[in-house]
Amino acid sequence: MRITFNKPPVTGRELEYISDVIASRQLSGNGRYTRLCQEWLKQEIGASDVLLTQSCTSALEMAAILCDLQPGDEVIMPSFTFVSTANAVVLAGATPVFVDIRSDTLNIDETLIEAAITPKTKAIFVVHYAGVPAEMDSIMRIAHAHGLLVVEDAAQALTSRYKNKPAGSLGDMSCFSFHETKNIVSGEGGAIALNRPELVDRARVIWEKGTNRRKFLEGAVDKYTWVDKGSSFLPSEITAAYLWAQLQESGTICSARLSSWNRYHAAFSALSDKNNLISLPKVPIDAEHNGHLYYLLAPDADFRSEMITALDQAGVSAHFHYIPLHSSPAGLKYGRSHGDLPVTDLISGRLVRLPLWYDMGSSVDIVVAALKSVLKI
Repeated sequence: MRITFNKPPVTGRELEYISDVIASRQLSGNGRYTRLCQEWLKQEIGASDVLLTQSCTSALEMAAILCDLQPGDEVIMPSFTFVSTANAVVLAGATPVFVDIRSDTLNIDETLIEAAITPKTKAIFVVHYAGVPAEMDSIMRIAHAHGLLVVEDAAQALTSRYKNKPAGSLGDMSCFSFHETKNIVSGEGGAIALNRPELVDRARVIWEKGTNRRKFLEGAVDKYTWVDKGSSFLPSEITAAYLWAQLQESGTICSARLSSWNRYHAAFSALSDKNNLISLPKVPIDAEHNGHLYYLLAPDADFRSEMITALDQAGVSAHFHYIPLHSSPAGLKYGRSHGDLPVTDLISGRLVRLPLWYDMGSSVDIVVAALKSVLKI
């Protein structure tokens, strides 16, 4: 039996809700299921408002507009992230400024942020890697001291918590993903959470293609027109219907993933005590993650490649992760690094992601056994 890397969850009511949308004949966005999802997310995060988007990429692009990024502006972010974090900034004409990550959580190193701030700095984009929240108290103190906006790229972190506060509730706004590789899925899909009330009205306009359509629907104006930047960010009702079935079972889904994550961690903790071939994820005591991703760190890039190949031959699909943005062709063209990024360079060559999905069950044991064989333990 081959152990696939990912298997998107199905909770049982997705087809029922999608059929309901088809029967209603309202397939475009901002219908009943969109509103149900947005209200659920608003309550979960504690946000002033939440808007569904076609992807987390779309949510980040909305955030860049809300930050009012202009050519010449700079945004501080980690290099160890998906391209969408930086693309949103580049599309606005601004420059990503890459700083290094911490060696424990693989999140942005908050101690390096202040030195990277210049008069051109407009915002900080923070990534919660593997669903483990970054050190947000320190980051928010720095941002407030310098008048900067903070956007949480919480693509992987729905239901995670930092000091008992929901991930995504700590910055000025936050962006989530419901891509099929995430805990809660809709195929493609995302959301932007607005944590400052004064951002809500403009976000609604941007979301509605730059028009004041909402005011028209509320009867505040007799016709709607183009008033600001915007784009077609709304997902369809079919996407929202699938997502609603997932959100209703989010506790069960994340609990199952955490159970598999903990089984991995217990097994590999015993292995790492016997040798120094692998290092394990570290979760700070004040953080609660959602079981999104389990990774191991090999001693070097060559050993990592050998591990992935050997696991594949044993029927287990394991993968590396991000190629650092600061050394990528587009990163060199559109961004700049603040100093060297030695941790990012080292971690990116050592990291192996293991299969993890909802209802994985005993497949965890098969992966553990395969890795023991690869490591000859």
